[in-house]
Amino acid sequence: MAKDTKERILAAALDMFSQNGYAGTNIRELTASLGLVKSSMYKHFESKEEIWNSLLDEMIAYYDTRFGSPEHLPPAPDSLEGLVAMTMRMADFTIHDEKVIKTRKLLTIEQYRDDRARELATKYFLSGLRDMFTPIFAEMMDKGLLRRDDPAMLAFSYTAPISALIHLCDREPGKTEEAMAQIEAFSRHFVKVYGATDNQ
Repeated sequence: MAKDTKERILAAALDMFSQNGYAGTNIRELTASLGLVKSSMYKHFESKEEIWNSLLDEMIAYYDTRFGSPEHLPPAPDSLEGLVAMTMRMADFTIHDEKVIKTRKLLTIEQYRDDRARELATKYFLSGLRDMFTPIFAEMMDKGLLRRDDPAMLAFSYTAPISALIHLCDREPGKTEEAMAQIEAFSRHFVKVYGATDNQ
């Protein structure tokens, strides 16, 4: 029961932080939204800051196990079509998963206030994607699927446009279908340009 209450607090905190930011989230309002009194929240968390850090910890684990990270790499595709399919699965997850959407929004809001949020925003919006795809592309080169190039630069050039399109979906949800189509078109263009000659 205590675990359920703790999870409910974190879920409500994610909603409020992603909408109002850290400073705009009031603990009294947070607990009231759950039918709790403020003192009962302190049985689970000592402060708003502890809720914040616990929420970030939970979302890091959630994202890493479902999407991947430099520490939890998905398997390298065995074909160029496999790269397109993997990319579309990852894009579909990160664009449509409500927890990930809310986490991306709160990181966008809080990256200018909080050091940890800034580090995570850099990781999830830029460096982490590059660092995850660098060994994937290196392995695909070893398999003869991609032509030899600097895998880190290739990973950066691949992930940056896709990340930009994901952020477009957050700003303008009505363009989600168009963005997904652009991601697929970009991925197919990439494998056409960088695929090894024997795999064209």
